[in-house]
Amino acid sequence: MTTIAVTGASGFCGSHVATTAAARGARVLCLGRRPGPVGRHIPWGAAHEAPDLSGADFVVHCAAAVGDPVPGSPAEAAMHAVNVDGTARLLESAAGRPVVWVSSASVYAPAPRHSRVFEDHPVRGHVNAYGRSKAAGEALALAAGAVVLRPRAVYGEGDPHLVPRLLSRVRRGLLVLPGPSADLSLTSVGNLTDAGLLAARWPPGAYNIADPEPYDRDRAIHAVLRAHGVRARIKHLPPAFARAAAFAVQSLSRLRPRSEPLLTRYAVEQLARPVVLDVSRARAQGWEPRHTLSDYLSATSERRGNADAGRDAPR
Repeated sequence: MTTIAVTGASGFCGSHVATTAAARGARVLCLGRRPGPVGRHIPWGAAHEAPDLSGADFVVHCAAAVGDPVPGSPAEAAMHAVNVDGTARLLESAAGRPVVWVSSASVYAPAPRHSRVFEDHPVRGHVNAYGRSKAAGEALALAAGAVVLRPRAVYGEGDPHLVPRLLSRVRRGLLVLPGPSADLSLTSVGNLTDAGLLAARWPPGAYNIADPEPYDRDRAIHAVLRAHGVRARIKHLPPAFARAAAFAVQSLSRLRPRSEPLLTRYAVEQLARPVVLDVSRARAQGWEPRHTLSDYLSATSERRGNADAGRDAPR
């Protein structure tokens, strides 16, 4: 029986990897501050100590600090401690075991409009601490011979970031977005999970992981809102104005370095620029993106319908 160590197994991506690995017959070691959904819990604070990987055949490293902290803040330092220093400790403890390191498409420099992003696209020009720390961490992983996965905007059941933040930005039936609609790659957590469990056998290097086709931003957002029962109209803000507003908000946020700004340049760039990942390299290894946004939204609508029916049922 294969034994898989999953770091960050109590988190969004890690919990999906751990649960799926166990369902497919693997023994799972869940490394992190909290127990994972299955398997044996091995306590690990990525920012402070080396992990115990005893008995693991390979490692899927999902643990990461996420967010958009104020530059120079304690939160930025904490992010570096987890995403970079924690990676160094993990790689040393792996001691030759295969490591699948979950990175992010945030490491890429902005791409020319209407061009696909391949794995050899420049890794530079990061606009926030998250992108910088993920780039530095994956550089260590690549140098150590790991497989690095680069998803973009991971969504799915249990998502604590992407969809909740989108829903929270709706005000009085209005959602303001920077610039006109654009084609964007998104990554179902199911597609990322499948890649994470296959990739230990792939040649070392970086691989883009995304859904089969990109999505039109505005149409996808309307579909997400409908699935969650939210009626809203989208208003487009000129990108230059959105960037200026983000700069002003981030400048003011330096007065409160322990809080995360409500609007950042990173958020604007993620929504305003088209980003389409080419996934042919991962497909050449036998991985196929089987999950789509439509699958997730259908399941979300069904769960919402069942919840509504439960509330309306006679007591």
